[in-house]
Amino acid sequence: MIAKISGFLLEKSPTRVLIEVSGIGYEIHIPLSTFDKLGAIGEKTSLFTHLHVREDALQLFGFATATEKQLFQHLLAVTGIGPKVAQSILSGCSVETFCRYVAQNEIAALTSVPGIGKKTAERLVLELRERLARWLPDETAVMAKSKTSAIQEETIMALVSLGYNRTAAEKAVEQVTREAGELPVEELIKRALRYI
Repeated sequence: MIAKISGFLLEKSPTRVLIEVSGIGYEIHIPLSTFDKLGAIGEKTSLFTHLHVREDALQLFGFATATEKQLFQHLLAVTGIGPKVAQSILSGCSVETFCRYVAQNEIAALTSVPGIGKKTAERLVLELRERLARWLPDETAVMAKSKTSAIQEETIMALVSLGYNRTAAEKAVEQVTREAGELPVEELIKRALRYI
């Protein structure tokens, strides 16, 4: 099993990177959350990796943090979730946000992630609730720490699904909220697009 790769970043896009290690180039599929944390082309970088073996292919998936990798592996253990859907989930929301959705049985929020329907969302909650509960701090800490409301998070996820960088989407939504306060999702999206 290839568990971690360190080398020079030769190419990068929102869904894949090419890392050279001792003259060998590894193509690694990544979620947007990892893309946001990558350095510049030519810089040394490290990714935690998961080798997915299928009958017809070997695919390497990379993650900026060990927690992202662990969540990816938990997702693969859920019936009906493949690596592409797991990658899409990590691209659509942070590990903490996803764990909160599962813990609080927020089916509607889960179905807003590309690739997840209602039945899949219900299966995720059923199969992962206990496993992911230890990743969440106690509820009072979550409420105090959370900088975004459910509406803001839904807006950020919508912008990410449109192809925008999560960090840029978060900053734009935060800027609009500071200026105008809480708005409906549609209006928040429209105004946030002006700042991206």
